[in-house]
Amino acid sequence: MNPLLYDLELHQQVFQSDSHPDFATRRLRIERLLTMLNENEENLCKAIYADFGYREPTETKIADILSIRQEAKFILKNLSSWMKPIKVKTPLHLFPSKSYLMPQAKGVVGIMSPWNYPLNLALIPTLSAFAAGNRVWLKPSERSPRTSGYLASLVQQYFHPSELHVVNGGPQVAEHFASLPFAHLFFTGSTATGKLVAKAAADHLTPTTLELGGKSPLIIDTSASLKDCAQRILYGKLFNAGQTCIAPDYVLVPEGLQNPLIEALQTAYQQMYPKASGITHAIDDDQAFRWHSMISQAVQSGAQAVYLGGHTPTLAAPQATLILNVTSDMLVMTQEIFGPILPIVTYHDTQEAIDFINSQPKPLAAYWFGNHPGRLKQFLDLTCAGGVTVNDTLLHFANHFLPFGGVGPSGMGAYHGKFGFDTFTHFKPVFEKKSAFGLKALSGSCPLHPPYDHQTQRLIKVLEKFS
Repeated sequence: MNPLLYDLELHQQVFQSDSHPDFATRRLRIERLLTMLNENEENLCKAIYADFGYREPTETKIADILSIRQEAKFILKNLSSWMKPIKVKTPLHLFPSKSYLMPQAKGVVGIMSPWNYPLNLALIPTLSAFAAGNRVWLKPSERSPRTSGYLASLVQQYFHPSELHVVNGGPQVAEHFASLPFAHLFFTGSTATGKLVAKAAADHLTPTTLELGGKSPLIIDTSASLKDCAQRILYGKLFNAGQTCIAPDYVLVPEGLQNPLIEALQTAYQQMYPKASGITHAIDDDQAFRWHSMISQAVQSGAQAVYLGGHTPTLAAPQATLILNVTSDMLVMTQEIFGPILPIVTYHDTQEAIDFINSQPKPLAAYWFGNHPGRLKQFLDLTCAGGVTVNDTLLHFANHFLPFGGVGPSGMGAYHGKFGFDTFTHFKPVFEKKSAFGLKALSGSCPLHPPYDHQTQRLIKVLEKFS
């Protein structure tokens, strides 16, 4: 028997006693989460730093602190309107009845978050779930043990367990967690693990949102200014050392522009990372070894490695590495890199680049750099990705008015802003019968009640005309 099941059942009973919390209750939970973040920001940043061994504190503030505050403020500003019933049309033949969608909390939801942004990817879905009126169980990653442990201790101080409950542990605990009969299960992580989570959730037909990954392409058009886009490319690739699900995974550059691109990237790298320092470390030795293995395998198979920092990367000093002359069977082209490694692929024309992208599984993100409206439209029309940023990287993630999520193997479902509220909400259809002119016999389903006769047949013909 699942050792977590008994506790979940108790929490589900508590939810049933208050299954439609009002705006004040939801606002209080969101504000309490903000207070927890604000009062413990310094220690949370230290915990994340310790988990990575080195992580630029500014990156933590941008990705794991500022983003949560912005999301919470956006939700609080709009939540009262999101909670209102949504009026929908009622067909003329059902006049004067009315119809609407009633936003309703789903129940106790489960959130499984990864290690790469251990606060953002745990607490932003939690904010969405709170906004929708749910109770939350959170399973953070065991690969960021200091942050996960400290977060659990803080949650105990600021929340009753029936509101927000943190479950820590390794793969076996995660397996038990994924198989619980939650009202909704939200998972962020790799595609391979996402498949296992989906299978576990299927036993209870648990609705799932899967925020996965994939190999996100970046196309440089001939109309692009390499000098202008080089820093933006490196920012997207090296933020958190590329340990980002929407980091550019490879670059497609026109034939003849590869060397100028490399020169632009080298110049930008020297400006952004003087003395080849400041890049976040790998989360652990396994991750660093994986990066080293990818580079070694590519070089041994005939690729060329260009170290932008001027020397071979180490665990203590990770460096941005360009991989040239890649082939489709290399690890850097078959696996999501999740590190500061950037393969460069040349193409002849836009259609060839599009065909290359479409030969791969649909990615979580895609990027396009250039100033040619026609080729941009061609790229947008003929490729499919979870989200796109044009002439920059990562920024579609930061827009509260855009849904964030994948497509196909890069995920299912979306969140952020209103889309997060919708994910954790059941929009219950409601039809309220009203009588026309007080004549109950002519309202609702009454005219169609048995016994059926010629009048019923005439009414069916009339109804067909209104369809």
